[in-house]
Amino acid sequence: MTIKRLDLAGLKCPLPALKTRKALQSLKPGQRLEVCCTDPLAVIDIPNLIRETGDRVEILDRGESGILFLIEKMTGQAE
Repeated sequence: MTIKRLDLAGLKCPLPALKTRKALQSLKPGQRLEVCCTDPLAVIDIPNLIRETGDRVEILDRGESGILFLIEKMTGQAE
């Protein structure tokens, strides 16, 4: 299974959530998206977005260099 990577380092709210939403639209159920953000608000915004879309998110790493999310597309619903 391939993982699509999205580097959003340096972008500020609301761009990380907006670009993540757009990237999710191109995924099929079961595919994964790895998102790297440096905006501290992404730790709130990305999980809130994923609650809306019904997908699954996990924080792989949260450190001084940023936040790394792994998102799995669960269904083919419109977003």
